Amino acid sequence: MQALPTSHYLRCLDREIHFLQWGAEDAPPLVMWHGLARTCRDFDDIAAALAGQFRIICPDTIGRGLSQWSQKPDEEYCLAFYAGLARSLIDQLGLDRVAWLGTSMGGAIGIKAAATTLKGRITHLALNDIGMRIVQAAVDRIKSYAGNPPQFDTVTELETYLRTVYKPYGWQSDAQWRRMAESSARRLPDGRITTHYDPNMVRQFFAHPDDYMLEQEYRSLDMPTLLLRGEHSDLLAPDTALEMTRCGPMAELVTVPDCGHAPCLNIPQQIEPVARFLQAPGKWKN
Repeated sequence: MQALPTSHYLRCLDREIHFLQWGAEDAPPLVMWHGLARTCRDFDDIAAALAGQFRIICPDTIGRGLSQWSQKPDEEYCLAFYAGLARSLIDQLGLDRVAWLGTSMGGAIGIKAAATTLKGRITHLALNDIGMRIVQAAVDRIKSYAGNPPQFDTVTELETYLRTVYKPYGWQSDAQWRRMAESSARRLPDGRITTHYDPNMVRQFFAHPDDYMLEQEYRSLDMPTLLLRGEHSDLLAPDTALEMTRCGPMAELVTVPDCGHAPCLNIPQQIEPVARFLQAPGKWKN
């Protein structure tokens, strides 16, 4: 029988944060944090696969999904504020140490938090196609669509759009694409459909242009670290990924075939390396 999550809300730094929780509350805690324009539902497949072993917490970042939108976008849509949200959430859940799996922005939040707000409290760090530096051309690509989300008459049209813009995620079944569309949809006052995030979240790249320059933070880390890189990723350069295996926590690098930015973590071949990594020795006890 497939595990099912429960839905929760907590007030963190005076903003309401939504999160899904999978697994038993007394199991080792594992945070899964999504990418820039996505939601916690991106982790449904890997969370279901690992829910028998971990207590999994999947938040919606402020301005995404069911979490509150920021009233101060230039101040709050940035890695430092997100890391503060992570600290508040984990503290309120009564967790001392957690493992962390982050896709793209979620991995950057993990690096930032591990070096600052959660220093000494992240036992394992799994980074899904994000590095201590990112390629500017990929940032420009993301800015071109994330800050000006399209509008559609139907959810079916939204799904067609998502199948195009997220093609680099790799293979997904029709049911998984449909789930992505339904969990990514937000209806506008005029009845049309758009994506489920605050377009102002893209202000991060203008108000905090160096936010993803995380070399100093990464080099300060020492926990077991896994770095997944999509074979065709345009965001995480091969030389940056290789450098990350030789400095800081000296990440284990796994290249994920047949996808770009970022692997969807929805099939056994992508889930297995993460599951294996999380079994590595670590200070799980809370």
